[in-house]
Amino acid sequence: MDLTRHVNTFGRYLQNKYGERIHKLSVNAAFTCPNRDGAKGIGGCTFCNNRSFSPGSTNSELSVAKQLAAAREKVTKVRKARKFLAYFQSYSNTYGDLQELKKLYDAALAEPDVIGLCVGTRPDCVPEPVLALLASYQEQGYEIWLELGLQSSFDESLERINRGHTFADYEDAIIRARKFNLNICTHLIMGLPGEKPEDTLISYQKVLELGVRAIKVHPLHIVKGTQMAKQWSQGEIEELAMDDYVQILTEIIVTAPEDLLFHRLTGSGVHQYLLAPAWVKNKWDILGAVYKNLEEQNPTNR
Repeated sequence: MDLTRHVNTFGRYLQNKYGERIHKLSVNAAFTCPNRDGAKGIGGCTFCNNRSFSPGSTNSELSVAKQLAAAREKVTKVRKARKFLAYFQSYSNTYGDLQELKKLYDAALAEPDVIGLCVGTRPDCVPEPVLALLASYQEQGYEIWLELGLQSSFDESLERINRGHTFADYEDAIIRARKFNLNICTHLIMGLPGEKPEDTLISYQKVLELGVRAIKVHPLHIVKGTQMAKQWSQGEIEELAMDDYVQILTEIIVTAPEDLLFHRLTGSGVHQYLLAPAWVKNKWDILGAVYKNLEEQNPTNR
C-alpha cells in the first residue's frame, strides 16, 4: 500500500525537499489555552484530554534540549533519522510572552539536527509579533509550519465543543499569517457533535478558499477525562462510522488541489484513554480502506 501514489503527503514533500526523511520530535512547553486559563473560558474544549493525543510528549519540566534528546532517542531506535522538526504540540504554543516564546523556539533550533519548527496553536492566539517571529526563522532558511486548530467552520459546532473562537477568528488569522508568507496547516475533526460527516467537506472547502498550504484530518476521538466523555456516556453523542470517515476522506483527497499537502489522514492516540469509536484504533485498516477507494477511482494517479 503506497498512499503517496494518490496523496501529496507532508512526509514526501520533506523527503523531496531535503533528500532524506525528516521526523517530528514533540516538545511539551507547558503552555495553556485561553479557554482553560479563564481568558475566554475554563475547562477547555469538550473533546480535549491532551494526554490522549500527544503520546510522544515528554516531561514539560525538562528543558527543550532534554525533551528533544529523549524524543530523538525513541525515534532513532526504529528509524534511521538524521534531521528533525521540533513539534510544539501540546495546547496553544503561541500563547505566551513573546520573549519567552523566542527563548523556547531558539532552544529547539539551536539543536544541530533540528531544521525547523511545527507550532500548533489556535486561530485566536497568533498576534502580529508572533507571526513576525516565526517568519524571521523562515527567512533564515528554517522549515516553519504554523498549525492552526480550526476543527470546524461552523460556529455552532465550535460553540458546542467550547472551542472559544469563531470561524471569523480563523479567517483573520489566515489573512494575517499569509502576509508573512508562512506555511499554514489547518486541523479538521470529522464527527463533531451535531455535524454530519459531509459537513467536514464544507469546512474543507472553506479552508481551501483561504489558500492554506496543508491540512490535517482526523476522526473525533471520545476519550476519558473529558466533558464529551460524559455526554457520550449519557447517549448524547452519535459515534462516527468508519465507512463514513473513509468515504468523506476519499472525497477530500480526490478533490484536493495538486499542491495541497496532507499532514495527517487519520488520528492516532493513546488507546488506554479511548472510549469510542473503537475502529479508530486500527489506523492501517482505515488507511487501507482509503487506499482501496483511491485505487478504484484512479489506479494510475501519480
